[in-house]
Amino acid sequence: MPPTRPPYPSELKRQIIELVRAGRSPAELAREFEPTAQTIQNWIRQADRDEGLREDGLTSSEREELRRLRRENKQLRIEREILSKAGGLVRSGDRRDPQKIFALIKAHQALWPIATQCRILGVSLSGYYAWRARPPSKRAKVDTQLKEHIKAFHTRSDSTYGAPRIWKDLMDLGIRVGKKRVARLMREMTICGISRRKSTTTTRKTHQAVKAPDLVKRDFTVATVNKLWVADITYVPTWSGFLYLSVVIDAFSRRVVGWAMATHLQSELVLSALNMALHQRHPEDVIHHSDQGTQYTSIAFGNCCREAGVRPSMGAAGDCYDNALCESFFATLECELINRRSFRTHKEARLAIFSYIEGWYNPHRRHSSIAYHAPMAYEKLHLSQA
Repeated sequence: MPPTRPPYPSELKRQIIELVRAGRSPAELAREFEPTAQTIQNWIRQADRDEGLREDGLTSSEREELRRLRRENKQLRIEREILSKAGGLVRSGDRRDPQKIFALIKAHQALWPIATQCRILGVSLSGYYAWRARPPSKRAKVDTQLKEHIKAFHTRSDSTYGAPRIWKDLMDLGIRVGKKRVARLMREMTICGISRRKSTTTTRKTHQAVKAPDLVKRDFTVATVNKLWVADITYVPTWSGFLYLSVVIDAFSRRVVGWAMATHLQSELVLSALNMALHQRHPEDVIHHSDQGTQYTSIAFGNCCREAGVRPSMGAAGDCYDNALCESFFATLECELINRRSFRTHKEARLAIFSYIEGWYNPHRRHSSIAYHAPMAYEKLHLSQA
């Protein structure tokens, strides 16, 4: 881009305007002086406006006022944008952290002048440049390394893990760090875990059916595997209609030991999940706890339990707390998978749920109720100590 010519001196303009008014033509003066004939004509018109001889534009004083207002407006817009980016760093009454403010200034130096940012955010320009020249502290270097690990664990969990589970991942990796530090670094990285949604009823009681006694009484504490299983059904919305998922969970390790999916809510669905659990675990005198849904009070399900030596147990009708452990699993599944995906077909939903249960939940997903171990790892730890 060619350099812009400096503005002509005001005295030169005034003298040329007087020459034109004395009878000289702009073309003649353009040959004699540097300004072009068009430029001289523009000066004449502007002088006429300033003296009230023309009313087809702004006077010089009005133009200067307009330029001043535009500069002020631009400055106010910049200040607003900077304060908006700063967020809670410069709130009134709060203690300011210069390190965070300096980092913000550095991140946006391509957008706004550094001096302007320092003035608006209340830090000194010399302090900023001293901070830039200062090498990173040992803690800052460790924070950078921790952020890399945190990002890796958060990504592996499909962005579902919060600070407690990522902290446990770091501890298992041999990295000694506090939970609050992990939470702080996650806030700086603007990443977080996800929360749960409310559950939905998929099993309904039949008043004519005979229910099994409640052998659990809301106490899901057991000393080893294959002593208490909990079971329930949930729905998975797809563009092709609902897909229903039945699971059987070992209360000791929270491991999903049996599961089945179908497009109906008939007894075959829960029978398939129970048969998978029986085939994998070969239990002796295990309690199978569920709600009073018609699938679990059916004759076929009762016969299967008797043949396999399984003791059926059922909580009160319509009380989610009587089967809280299984409800907790479904809440986790819905929060970490179902609510975050839109399945076009039943096949797509089946593959996603299979990958979640067998590829993530059982081998890797940490649980606060079992000291932040994964179900399979917790079972191996228990067997090694037995």
